[in-house]
Amino acid sequence: MKSLRAILTPAELPGLRQSDLADRLCVVFDVLRATSTFITALHHGANRIIPVSDIAEALAWREKAPQALLAGERHGVRISADLTGGIEFDLGNSPREFTPEVVCGRTIVSTTTNGTLALNACAGAAVVLAGSFLNLTATADFIRHHPAEEVILVCAGTGSSAALEDVLAAGALAHRLASPSAGFKLADSAAIAWRTFLSGEASVAEALSTTDNGRRLLGIPDLRADVAFCGQFDCYPLVARQTAAGLQRFAPT
Repeated sequence: MKSLRAILTPAELPGLRQSDLADRLCVVFDVLRATSTFITALHHGANRIIPVSDIAEALAWREKAPQALLAGERHGVRISADLTGGIEFDLGNSPREFTPEVVCGRTIVSTTTNGTLALNACAGAAVVLAGSFLNLTATADFIRHHPAEEVILVCAGTGSSAALEDVLAAGALAHRLASPSAGFKLADSAAIAWRTFLSGEASVAEALSTTDNGRRLLGIPDLRADVAFCGQFDCYPLVARQTAAGLQRFAPT
């Protein structure tokens, strides 16, 4: 039987980075907002998204690929010129910015507080996916048909702390994989996420507005609508998979 476990806090990421992940499948959740944003960008035609760990690495990419769009946030808001030595980032981390007119056919280099770090912590895995409520069913379907014997649900968190919205999304995915027909055995960590989701399944959108990240975004008028946007289920029938070229769209057939 396949196993399903979860990384619930950023404190566990260094251990994950040092693990042998060669035969593992990792799904990274940063619901508010990095993975939700990346999935939206890919749906709207972005060619690829390159997650980088810091601003300096993003600026180095701009030197190599001048046509790439720079995206990212610090403290929730778009990275401004005073943080970069004079270069204003093209985009922040709001999924609503990543419209077809802006991102179609483009390469996007992104650095966020937690999400891109979590994706890069999984670099040694056989498969790395970006997960969210927005593409939950497509991601679950992909995992059911993949031969990996262990799946790790990676919650990016907020700063050094757990983020409830990520645990809820990981639990929602665990819920879809917990049926006897899916053939997964849940470790305690995955069961915690699953039971968290079950306890709030009827009011996920409301729950997102009460999280630390949700309250912070609701306090920023331009970003308030991101909370409800990221709480939508199954808007996009795509899988976002990390490749050697970056995070790219995988459309199930």
